[in-house]
Amino acid sequence: MIQDRIKEKLLQAFEPLHLEVVNESYMHNVPAGSESHFKVVIVSEQFEGQRLIGRHRAVNAVLADELAKDIHALAMHTYTESEWQNLFDCAPSTPSCRGGSKLG
Repeated sequence: MIQDRIKEKLLQAFEPLHLEVVNESYMHNVPAGSESHFKVVIVSEQFEGQRLIGRHRAVNAVLADELAKDIHALAMHTYTESEWQNLFDCAPSTPSCRGGSKLG
């Protein structure tokens, strides 16, 4: 499963203090059981001193194969430990899908 592969790669690369990998494909106009739209919430000490773009580039690099072949959309929420605590351990909700291309 793509979701499991994403989780394994992020765990190995970032040793996160917190990690959520959520398959949000059901919120989009895709066939049932699809794994094409994901949300990642990751809290890592490795993000200390990095700007948001650098964090996202690091995640993109780790997931390059999945992004090239399997993933249509990836929402990333990347935090340091202190940023995460200031959010009260809760990432923003994903907005509803407004349409877009159909997969499958």
